[in-house]
Amino acid sequence: MSFSLHGIGVSGGIAIGYAHLASAARIEVPQYMLDQRYIDDELKRFDEAIQTSRTELEILRTHIPPGAPAELSAFLDMHLMFLGDSMIAEEPKRLIRETQCNAEWALAQQMEALVARFEEIDDPYLRSRQEDVVQVVQRVLKVLMGHPSHIPLDVSFDVDRILVAHELSPADMVIFKNVRFAAFITDLGGTTSHTAILARSMGMPSVMALHNARSLIRDHDLLIVDGRDGVVIVNPDESVLAEYRLRQNQWRIDTDKLKRLKTSKSATLDGTPIELMANIELLSDIDAVKAAGAQGIGLFRSEFLFLNRSDLPSEEEQYASYRAVAEALDGKPVTIRTLDLGADKQAPWGHTVADNPALGLRAIRLCLAEPALFHTQLRAILRASAHGRVRMLIPMLASFTELRQTLQRIDEAKASLRRDGLKFDEGIPIGGMIEVPAAALAANFFAEQLDFLSIGTNDLIQYTLAIDRADDSVSHLYDPLHPAVLTLVQQTIRAGAKAGKSVAVCGEMAGDPLLTRLLLGLGLRTFSMQPASLLPVKQQVLKSHLDEVAPAALRLLKNTDPDKTPVLLERLNGERS
Repeated sequence: MSFSLHGIGVSGGIAIGYAHLASAARIEVPQYMLDQRYIDDELKRFDEAIQTSRTELEILRTHIPPGAPAELSAFLDMHLMFLGDSMIAEEPKRLIRETQCNAEWALAQQMEALVARFEEIDDPYLRSRQEDVVQVVQRVLKVLMGHPSHIPLDVSFDVDRILVAHELSPADMVIFKNVRFAAFITDLGGTTSHTAILARSMGMPSVMALHNARSLIRDHDLLIVDGRDGVVIVNPDESVLAEYRLRQNQWRIDTDKLKRLKTSKSATLDGTPIELMANIELLSDIDAVKAAGAQGIGLFRSEFLFLNRSDLPSEEEQYASYRAVAEALDGKPVTIRTLDLGADKQAPWGHTVADNPALGLRAIRLCLAEPALFHTQLRAILRASAHGRVRMLIPMLASFTELRQTLQRIDEAKASLRRDGLKFDEGIPIGGMIEVPAAALAANFFAEQLDFLSIGTNDLIQYTLAIDRADDSVSHLYDPLHPAVLTLVQQTIRAGAKAGKSVAVCGEMAGDPLLTRLLLGLGLRTFSMQPASLLPVKQQVLKSHLDEVAPAALRLLKNTDPDKTPVLLERLNGERS
């Protein structure tokens, strides 16, 4: 019987293959009481299970394949850290001693207590970290019950296989990189999970949050996984299968064709140069930046150096990372955004999560509230500016007072470097992110005071429309084509042009080829996006003529009838296509 499932597409592409079911994630554990004379043996059995699990993870680390994302090693390190944490490695032993229960039951009880704590956290990113705790505990439970994880590092398939699981851990991804699954789907997880991040890094089509896929799909069922639309089709009929094979082939052909554009000059048909930059999170992203032919890095999200760790990165660690990126770009510009923690990105050493973290102490607000932390990062960025064309970007500016205080902190960091005799670019460009409506409305002032502006459309849309983009119940209202959003974008671009300052868009709008001509028509000349989006956007740039797209963009901007918006956008994109 053929049927379809709908979830969250977390990594694009289309895969067709046969289902390979992973074992269920949750393990039923026995409960029994122990005689006092056996307690020491039970404690020893527990310690041995912890050590065996540690050994498994260390073996996985040695088998991380060449070219795998750097995050794999970091995630395995985090799971090893959890194994050494007293809440997992010691607290169950207290329960064994006090209640005389078996080790499996003590560990399972402790896991449930930890999960309950995570469930009380409002922030979705932090709450999703319970997955890592569960995955680590599951590994230890398997050892205790005599079923240690097998590591099939040399498995291969003659046909494409699609992994179907209740949930997956980052450690599992090491295995899947070696056995070459074509795609994976899970019942649990979401776009902020570590597994989703790794799927995107690997370019592996995947759909998560399917809820019942593991129970409804059987081994060897034929599956179609559409990672873009978040659709899984089980046992498709011949007509559907043929259609998706055509789509898959066309996608591969289009991808190959786009690669030819890498060396083409980025300019419109009328000869106007357009800058196409890349967004990155880690040094390991540089290869993708170069493969796409980006003209520089328009957004280096420095906060990823601060996540998944219990301590703060030192000035030297930050400096080494920023310097490595600057040198790798060989003279091309690198825009480093200062720490943008808060909202959906929290660190364990950070402030208590607020009731509404998106409106709380985040980004530049957090940095100004933590002067020592901010000073350390500013010094590291400034020092890196001696090794390339580094620019500094300040996130979530909203008030003139914040800007004045920020510039003062930068001056103080410069002065400290001069006293220490350390080199830096005295004229390093300082820019501001326009992602709060107040900043967009006051863009003229910010353009006069700063060297460049960058529009963060993800948050600008969220704040303008009062819609939490992480909330599924209102996500359908998240609209980049809302007239209010487009008006704020246009006002910011015009403010930059009036002041003679460059303006970029670095949110998801910049990487959507359907919106490229619209942004060009609104006056945008610098785009910054994920490396994978750069060539499709470049293709649109090369086919556009500003004299044609500008009037069409203005018509769409002035439109107030939502039913006409798709029609106007289609007409705009139909020019010279």
